[in-house]
Amino acid sequence: MRLGFVTLKGRGRIDLLLADVVERLEARGLALAGTVQTNIERDDRPLCDMDLRLLPDGPTVRISIDRGAEARGCRLDAGALEQSVLWVDETLEKAELLVINKFGKQEAEGKGLAGSIADALERGLPVLVGVNGLNLPAFLEFSDGMAQELTPDADHIVDWCLSALARNNSRKNLTRHPDGLTLIG
Repeated sequence: MRLGFVTLKGRGRIDLLLADVVERLEARGLALAGTVQTNIERDDRPLCDMDLRLLPDGPTVRISIDRGAEARGCRLDAGALEQSVLWVDETLEKAELLVINKFGKQEAEGKGLAGSIADALERGLPVLVGVNGLNLPAFLEFSDGMAQELTPDADHIVDWCLSALARNNSRKNLTRHPDGLTLIG
């Protein structure tokens, strides 16, 4: 199982980093599933709008609700997130790698993209996840010690993804015989 995560301080920095990584992986022709978040700053609001780009070629979905300039509390549009989950789940069959922009509150509660992460791992797909400090304890519990923390550097993360894919591809070339594993071409 290959589960890598990256954490980085600073609002929106994980999103920018993962967007860069996804761009590099797509340029290499890799089949990706998952989500990449874009934060759109607004002059009339203290908080940004949050959009998810659904990989590989899906729509961009607004996952934040505008509750007004003075509103407090959760701005997540849970319905839009759940629709995004359905999209991601439908794309896993053809994917080589799953990228999840954030293991957030929904995932910490077993909702959101938590099931997609588990499904991808069961399928043997490598998974890359962004995790903020607030949700790191829940993610570590969810991953049960199986996740590898990655250096928050695009080159390092791309190398990890390519290495995980190479291991998966070599594993797919293995078949089990009564006398052990045999490599087939």
